[in-house]
Amino acid sequence: MTRFLLKRLGLALITLFLLSVIVFALAQLLPGDVGRNVLGPFASQEQVDRLNEALGVNRPLVVQYWDWISHFLRGDLGTSLQYQVPVSDLLGPALANSLKLAAVAFVFVVPLSIIGGTIAGLKRGGIIDRVITVGGLSLTAVPEFVTAIVLILIFGVTLGWLPVTATAPEGASIPTQIEYLLLPSFALVAVLFGYIARITRSSVMESVDADYTRTAYLKGLTRRQVVGRHVLRNSLLPTIAVVATQVGYLIGGLLVIEKLFNYNGIGQRIYTAAVNKDFLMLESGVMIVGVIYLVATFVADILYSVFNPRIRFQADG
Repeated sequence: MTRFLLKRLGLALITLFLLSVIVFALAQLLPGDVGRNVLGPFASQEQVDRLNEALGVNRPLVVQYWDWISHFLRGDLGTSLQYQVPVSDLLGPALANSLKLAAVAFVFVVPLSIIGGTIAGLKRGGIIDRVITVGGLSLTAVPEFVTAIVLILIFGVTLGWLPVTATAPEGASIPTQIEYLLLPSFALVAVLFGYIARITRSSVMESVDADYTRTAYLKGLTRRQVVGRHVLRNSLLPTIAVVATQVGYLIGGLLVIEKLFNYNGIGQRIYTAAVNKDFLMLESGVMIVGVIYLVATFVADILYSVFNPRIRFQADG
């Protein structure tokens, strides 16, 4: 077990290093000038050059990279080039907002997808299977902004049941905050349900046809016992991995949803940083999302090895 986890941890660290290099390199390729973005179009070139020198953006790229990554690893995200305030003051609240939205979306999509995929797998070929499969695929094919607009028009404008913005009033209680996050989370559920449910359905069908399931029936176990002890235990393993891969999307890939619902998440912060060529906020924001994704994947590997010892033994071998 220890050797398996060390291998996974080493792979995660290598991936993190490569991610930092790629993020830094791509940030440098963005068009525009930091000093010009800060001072505006009417500033003289001499003023722009002085500001760029003061901000350190005209130093050698290797020096800039090392300065950024060394401070990032110590928890110092630096100062925003655009707003001249600590990056942590900007990304911290935005990350907290994204985590709230992701948590609410997960509460709905994970149980619904697992239940729907399990029922479809156990009832394969039937009407229920077709409804869940076709419905899920149809929802997945619809762009998230279309689903979000439809939900806003129906539940926010026409019926008036839910707020059309995701930003709750300052000092709002937790139930009120959740109420404001329901519409955007429903839009995310519509996007992710079909994908997760389809993986669960395939895993359930594979488990139903497996030798250990037939052996369980031969031992005299009831259908409920077979499904609970054998089918679900084994079919949920691929679902764990799939859910983990969606963490990065739910944290940093919700720019369209955040725009539509006027929500200050980390996706919006990263986009704003890219537009203004705010290197430190852009690089730190993407790295934070990457770290969260790697942590989620690492946790999924641990759960996978706990529920399926064969994976662990093969890795140790």
